[in-house]
Amino acid sequence: MSNQDFLFSQDTAISWATETVPSPTGQKPWQVLIVDDDESIHQITSLVLRGFQFEHRNVELIHVYSAREARAVLQTNPGIAVAIIDVVMETNHAGLDLIKTIRSELNQHQIRLILRTGQPGEAPEESVIRDYDINDYKNKTEVTAIKLKTLLYSSLRSYRDICIIDDNKKGLEKIIGSTVSFLECESLTEFASNILAQAAHLLGLDHQQIYCCAATGDPRQQQLQLDVIAATGQDTAPDHKLPEDVVERLKKVHQLKHTFHGDDYFVGYFTTSRGLENLLYVSKDSKFDQVDHHLLSYFASNIAVAYENIRLRELIKESQRELSYILGEAVEKRSKETGSHVKRVANFSFLLALKYGLSNYDAEKIKLASPLHDVGKIAIPDHILNKPGKHDAAEWDIMRQHAEIGYQILQKSQNEILQQGAIIAYEHHERWDGKGYPRGLAGEEIDIAGRITALADVFDALASERCYKEAWPMPKVLQYLAEEKGKQFDPVLVDILLSHLDEFIAIRDAYPDLQ
Repeated sequence: MSNQDFLFSQDTAISWATETVPSPTGQKPWQVLIVDDDESIHQITSLVLRGFQFEHRNVELIHVYSAREARAVLQTNPGIAVAIIDVVMETNHAGLDLIKTIRSELNQHQIRLILRTGQPGEAPEESVIRDYDINDYKNKTEVTAIKLKTLLYSSLRSYRDICIIDDNKKGLEKIIGSTVSFLECESLTEFASNILAQAAHLLGLDHQQIYCCAATGDPRQQQLQLDVIAATGQDTAPDHKLPEDVVERLKKVHQLKHTFHGDDYFVGYFTTSRGLENLLYVSKDSKFDQVDHHLLSYFASNIAVAYENIRLRELIKESQRELSYILGEAVEKRSKETGSHVKRVANFSFLLALKYGLSNYDAEKIKLASPLHDVGKIAIPDHILNKPGKHDAAEWDIMRQHAEIGYQILQKSQNEILQQGAIIAYEHHERWDGKGYPRGLAGEEIDIAGRITALADVFDALASERCYKEAWPMPKVLQYLAEEKGKQFDPVLVDILLSHLDEFIAIRDAYPDLQ
């Protein structure tokens, strides 16, 4: 080996200039920090590493001449991969103190730290390696050009692997977070919106920086027939169109029956235990790395399972809704009224609950339970229930029993919808002023679900034809509500209905009585 190989044992003066050359792949160069108060070390390091590449990415050298300058650079640039640090600079232990600062104060644990010294007596090798969180320790006189390159290869490889592990860890944390978010979704619409938000979050991008769509299909179909449940920047109506290139890539994955990806797009494929086919398409302007592909694969599987669960919840909810309507309509038909009444009351109640400030979940519970408000009428004799004229005192006492009978029918159920129905059946004839029945509750003693359904029921009943009366014109209905505000009805709810009357009229028009 010639003397020229020992580049750091010479005090050679070489003219040099820092030059940052873009990597062939267009990726950001690896950043390497050189911390040394000897300018010749900087010059020789630049000379040796000129043109150096690792994984087709160049190296950008950042030169500082003291531990103080190094700290300032590291504080503003946490993406430095490797730091080669001299021990003796402004003090005999400046480099060692800088190591402690990087690890303990700046909390930077990914960066690979290499100590390099020309005065090993100031920092004995064994004690330094034992006591300081460094990755290598070199005497300047033993570092040749090939050893420096070898050292940099191993350090960058280590930094890359640590970054991959860290990125995977952060990505998995995001996926776990998205799982919680999906479980909290109350509808397919909310679920679809959540997919787009979580996909962008997973990749650390804004919605505008990616194109994303999630779709489901039937694997038994030979031709691709997708139900697109979410797409960036587009609505999720069944007839909305996807770009042709997206459709072609979805078709390809549908045929392959497995996940496929290119440099700048990803198509995840997953089938659930019930055989439902799920696809997730994500693309962006820049290339995906290996970590992105792995995380998106897990994310696509996560979406598939969550989607199947929420579809099952929607099916159960729809079944509950239908059963409530069927039971409510059965009671209405027995009293010779149309089944549209219970649907109008359900939707009036839902709108009132939302405008009152209840959560969507609680409003939905009231909507599903309100059709059961008169279920107790099933026990009222026909000659009383369908009497065209006014009830006498004895008949009225029997008629009033339907509130408590409805409560008794429903209150033993453990189902929260039926429990809500029991409360509504029991309290929808209570009055704000305490003059209602069956218990004479007043004001906020009456459950909000009972107060809401009471107003919704009377509003619809007054404006509808019954066996014992003609339909009231809307001005007369509104006058009655205004007069009974704070008497029969919760005044806040009356104000809500009157101030949003157009929305309530729209619901009424959507569910007309069928003759």
